[in-house]
Amino acid sequence: MRITCDVHTHSLYSSHAYSTVEENVRAASERGYELLGITDHFSSMLYDQQTIKNFQFYMNTAIWPETWYGVRLLHGAEVDIVDLEGNLFAYDITFDQGINGDKLRQPHILGEHILGTCDYAVASIHSKQWAAGASQKQITQMYVNALDNPHVLILGHLGRSGLDFDVPALVRECRDRGKLIEMNEATHDEGQREVAIERCRVIAETCAELGCKISFGSDAHIATRIADAHSVIKLLEEVDFPEELMACRDAQTFLDTIADAKIPASKQGY
Repeated sequence: MRITCDVHTHSLYSSHAYSTVEENVRAASERGYELLGITDHFSSMLYDQQTIKNFQFYMNTAIWPETWYGVRLLHGAEVDIVDLEGNLFAYDITFDQGINGDKLRQPHILGEHILGTCDYAVASIHSKQWAAGASQKQITQMYVNALDNPHVLILGHLGRSGLDFDVPALVRECRDRGKLIEMNEATHDEGQREVAIERCRVIAETCAELGCKISFGSDAHIATRIADAHSVIKLLEEVDFPEELMACRDAQTFLDTIADAKIPASKQGY
């Protein structure tokens, strides 16, 4: 299984991650990867106050080199799903001042603004108290609704969400929308429950059977974990996963997948 794109990674801007963007890019280059996506958390876990000032690190990525150390560099976000309706973090937070305190012509929605600066978004779940008692049908629809957001390309670490959803139904939705289900290396870390790893296997088998493309994310929070795909590759080879369904097999394939999914082009400014 060929993988040369790592599209779910974290830098210092995720607060509990430990490497700079440059350190991550250099690590990807040293491991022969073609493309790296930096997807820092867009989530309530970072700050007590959810303001544009606290998330301004998303707003100047136009200065990033398109290619750095020979690696195509993309700017994404890992955004939290926050309720059973499938809404994403900051969908209901507005701001009317710029980062310098100047009044804006009109209020902006924080979620729309930040995701609009990104090349793509990974939607995932970290806190799930709000899902207590939800049915499989509700959880499945929650994920489907998250896919409705035009910036969302990938559903992240489904195997360890701990939520019961209809795997074939969700896989079909992703396939039909040209969006991706992630195979997440960190899910295989020591200490993860076996049920999560088995869930990943079922998801991979279902994607192969139904023809849904997948992505790869190391979920690295330090540069030494960038481009570490050994557990994901092992699992995919065990289920005889077709390489043509791996959207991260090369840079051009991943870029084409973004275009085919009609993810809006990133933009800076207000």
